[in-house]
Amino acid sequence: MDMSSCSPSITTMIRMDHTHVMAAFHRYHIDTPWWRKRAIVELACTALEIHAQLEEEIFYPALSDAMPGDERLRKSKPEHDKMREDIAKLRAMGPQDAAYDARFMQLMREVMHHVADEETVLLPTAERALAARLSELGQRMTKRRLQLVAKHRPAAIAANTVGTFPLASIALISLGALAIAHCLRPASARRARRQW
Repeated sequence: MDMSSCSPSITTMIRMDHTHVMAAFHRYHIDTPWWRKRAIVELACTALEIHAQLEEEIFYPALSDAMPGDERLRKSKPEHDKMREDIAKLRAMGPQDAAYDARFMQLMREVMHHVADEETVLLPTAERALAARLSELGQRMTKRRLQLVAKHRPAAIAANTVGTFPLASIALISLGALAIAHCLRPASARRARRQW
């Protein structure tokens, strides 16, 4: 079986990244406790950095090959560079800093503008121009994402995910614990239960 046919397309993965960052952003409020603000900001910033690198290494080059000289691709890299500058400034301050909220809001305004451009123009164009390669590129993006997550301190990403999405994290941990408990139950007990 061809594994690339099972992979989400690269454009689906890009949209999922956008949704993930926006969901984290919507958890951020002015009256959110400082430790949770830090978790939300760190999760969003790390996700944005990984997302931008994946687009620059895999998506944009493939689209550029399919559509040489397309003007829309030229503005994406400078937008990513501006985002990285804003992230560095944000990380240089703490949640107790008076400008922290405003800086995060400004970063997210720029991200929303970038996302809107990609989702309304660039991704539909890519789905036509790269139709035969979308799954293969999605598979490459998945492999590279795992490498990048490993470099960005996976334990910190996990801790920030729990701080950002506590109820969802508890639910996943509970489901995982139930699955492990089921797997650790002797096979004879599992068979007996199925016969009921």
